[in-house]
Amino acid sequence: MARTKAEGGISGLQKAAILLISLGPERSAGIFKHLKEEEIEELTLEIANTRSVTPQVKEEVINEFYEVCLAQQYIAEGGINYAKELLEKSLGSDKAMDVIGKLTASLQVKPFEFVRKTDASQLINFIQDEHPQTIALILSYLSPSQAALIISALPPDSQAEVARRIAVMDRTSPDVIKEVEKVLESKLASLVNQDYTIIGGVDAVVDILNTVDRGTEKHIMETLEIEEPELADEIRKKMFVFEDIVTLDNMAIQAFIPEVDSKDLAVAIKGSTPEVAECIYANMSTRMRESVQTDVEYLHNVRMRDVEEAQQRIVSIIRRLEDEGTLVISKGGKEDEIIA
Repeated sequence: MARTKAEGGISGLQKAAILLISLGPERSAGIFKHLKEEEIEELTLEIANTRSVTPQVKEEVINEFYEVCLAQQYIAEGGINYAKELLEKSLGSDKAMDVIGKLTASLQVKPFEFVRKTDASQLINFIQDEHPQTIALILSYLSPSQAALIISALPPDSQAEVARRIAVMDRTSPDVIKEVEKVLESKLASLVNQDYTIIGGVDAVVDILNTVDRGTEKHIMETLEIEEPELADEIRKKMFVFEDIVTLDNMAIQAFIPEVDSKDLAVAIKGSTPEVAECIYANMSTRMRESVQTDVEYLHNVRMRDVEEAQQRIVSIIRRLEDEGTLVISKGGKEDEIIA
């Protein structure tokens, strides 16, 4: 039986188990999807060993969970002082300090979280004149979609340099992060982990390049292929672009075609290579193939920008289907081998 606070306190694992029991199997299953395998095993064992929970303990755990979630939201919106001020108004001074203390001791708020709430167009004006290394550091902490908007708006000669610096970035000192946060007027510097923070890397720049428009993506990759051919090759292995449709198997191609708007399909094929076009046509029914080919033939004076945007939308659909497990994008290597 789980101990109450009066009996010596409940461990974090016990609280998590009690919370999941309280939420019920359906909601708990949804939470398990976001946990690591070892965490699921630990929680499952703890839930199995939890014989009974008093209503008082259950209420305490749920209230604590709610307060911590509330505090994290306030911190993300305006920083530690903002969170403390709001929590004091709703929970009282002592309780607010207790909740904040638990957060700072066990949870990490990402650096630049305040910046993540800023509109990308405003952020561009704010950082475009910064050193490429500073821009790379900031973009490494932003969402891929937000970072993509910013890197696309940078001068062409800066785009590849920033992408390169993100890719080769490994660990950054907390002091450096704090200094950059000061420049950006961030309020989250006090929450930066005192250990060196792992950021950037090839995966980070791939996420960004997978989100930017095709023109920006091509420029960055072409520049990197000249200046950093090995790095460009490593990035390309992890990326999926429209031309890579030829590497998909027939089942994968047949899975994404029904999801694509027919107009996008025609425009995308219009600007593609014969190999890509034939690969797509080969996986259509005779009727659909004739219809799309007719649409392509009647397309004239199509802007390259429209072609790239259509191709990008198709690639986004393919990536979404991969995330959902509907198809597999083979990136090469032993991990992608299929065992019969």
